[in-house]
Amino acid sequence: MAKVSDTIVAAATPPGTGGISIVRVSGEKTEQIARTLLGSLPEPRTATLRSFRDANGGRLDTGVALYYPAPASFTGESVLELQGHGGPLVNRLTVDAVIDCGARQAQPGEFSQRAFLNDKLDLVQAEAIVDLINSGTSQAARAALRSLSGAFSAAVNALAGQLLRLRMHVEAAIDFPEEEIDFLSDERLLSRIDECGGAFMVLQQEATQGRVLRDGFQVVIVGKPNAGKSSLLNLLSGQDAAIVTEVAGTTRDVLREQIDIDGLAVELVDTAGLREDPDRIEAEGIRRAREALLNADAVLLIVDATHGEDHELQEDLRPGVPVTIVRNKVDVTNEPSGLLDEDTINLSAKTGAGVDALRQRIRELAGYENLGEGAYTARKRHLHALERAATHFATGRTALEQMQAGEILAEELRLSQQALGEITGAVSSDDLLGKIFSEFCIGK
Repeated sequence: MAKVSDTIVAAATPPGTGGISIVRVSGEKTEQIARTLLGSLPEPRTATLRSFRDANGGRLDTGVALYYPAPASFTGESVLELQGHGGPLVNRLTVDAVIDCGARQAQPGEFSQRAFLNDKLDLVQAEAIVDLINSGTSQAARAALRSLSGAFSAAVNALAGQLLRLRMHVEAAIDFPEEEIDFLSDERLLSRIDECGGAFMVLQQEATQGRVLRDGFQVVIVGKPNAGKSSLLNLLSGQDAAIVTEVAGTTRDVLREQIDIDGLAVELVDTAGLREDPDRIEAEGIRRAREALLNADAVLLIVDATHGEDHELQEDLRPGVPVTIVRNKVDVTNEPSGLLDEDTINLSAKTGAGVDALRQRIRELAGYENLGEGAYTARKRHLHALERAATHFATGRTALEQMQAGEILAEELRLSQQALGEITGAVSSDDLLGKIFSEFCIGK
């Protein structure tokens, strides 16, 4: 982690030419730097038109200056924002001038890191900033905004509070064994355990939804040549993304298209047709198809309904990756379109018949439900921490039910609380923080 006593500076807008560019400064030298560059300290939280000058008095630009005194700022430190003209050279000269005044270039995510260290954000909220910036759908953006506003953190903290109250009850029973009342058999304790168990289930389901919203869902389309893989990609994406011909082996590379299914960001991956004895170029496409299968969240195996092809997928898949058989060209065989059984769909990529059933199937494979304004984003690390917390809780619950072991229950509840604390950053390590904030852009 970087030295937090330094004053840092960075461009907060993307590189390139535009209407304005913003340079952000944070740290204990902010006021001194503002007086040097602007001539005087601007009024707090008031947009002021100023000339920007270097340490020698040379004029750099004219723009808007905003000053936020500590602790009422994003980072919790004194912050200065300089909004100048959007040329890359002007932006660079302004950053250099701030560095000449005693600041240093900020590292990726260092502004958000300082907001976390100064208790302006918890770790979930800090991560939600990146999730909001990188949102692939409007639903994902709204979910990230809810996480940024503290909805996910509140749910985690509420469960941690339930565990704490449960621990207090159990530890009281351990500390006062001479009491006539058996606290470990108390109906209130058993009721609280049931409530915590239910809360864990709900939170894990919501976090799983949040992870899908954030990361999206990758669906790999495979099958033999001319089964209709590229036609299906074009149908689902709503554009001619892939070349479709009657010549077998037209697709020789991996094609990727992003689609939105009711707020779920789905990456469709079209692959080369799987067959024996391909030419050298097509063989490379097949190799890449098999590589794509290793990263798939779900697989659509396209078969030609007019040929009665073998439905078995021989390629290696990660354990648990679901495969849905899509019987294409049912407009030719005059079969009804739609869901044939749990893992098979009849469809016509030519007419579009059955595509709604396929979209619904993809949603089900992702375990996705549109929760509307109640959704929030989550990450894999959140799910792993939740799983560990739930496991500790279940271990303690079993110890109480089978052995009346209050000491084991109390310790497992403590470990469960600690795992939940890793989500919000109440319990964290420097390595974890460094990894998380390294994902941010420089000006954040």
